[in-house]
Amino acid sequence: MLASAGVFAEELGPRVLDLYAGSGALGLEAISRGARSAVLVESARPAITAIRENVRALDVGAQVTVIATRVERALDTVEGPFDLVLVDPPYADVREPSFADLMAKAARHLAPSGVLVLEHASTDEPAAPLDLVLDRRRRHGDTTLSLYLHPAHPAADTDDAAPE
Repeated sequence: MLASAGVFAEELGPRVLDLYAGSGALGLEAISRGARSAVLVESARPAITAIRENVRALDVGAQVTVIATRVERALDTVEGPFDLVLVDPPYADVREPSFADLMAKAARHLAPSGVLVLEHASTDEPAAPLDLVLDRRRRHGDTTLSLYLHPAHPAADTDDAAPE
């Protein structure tokens, strides 16, 4: 789905920001598909240990930066822009009023031609981050992936957008 959105079309590959990285699987998958670098943000100690073990096992330490802190704090210090921002929070967080502020911060790190992907419960209807438009949604049972773009993004023709 991300390849069809042009995320991996650039020769150098995208810069990836993986928020709520967990084991690092999403950011590391992006590296395996040609991303030039990934910043993985996670605050849970067992997950950070897993990320570091996975980075070592895959020998991608030169391409991956691990930030061991809360996402809110990392968004105040991480330097963008990123071509792909992955947001995979605990689903309950998406329902919190403060989550809109977090999404706005994440959106500020997105390159004009980038894609922000939010994973959330299919029963939730998250508000689009300010300054971004919903391009499409893909539902997979209880989980939905919502892809957001800058209005100036070549694929952000809102007349053709087909959210699912």
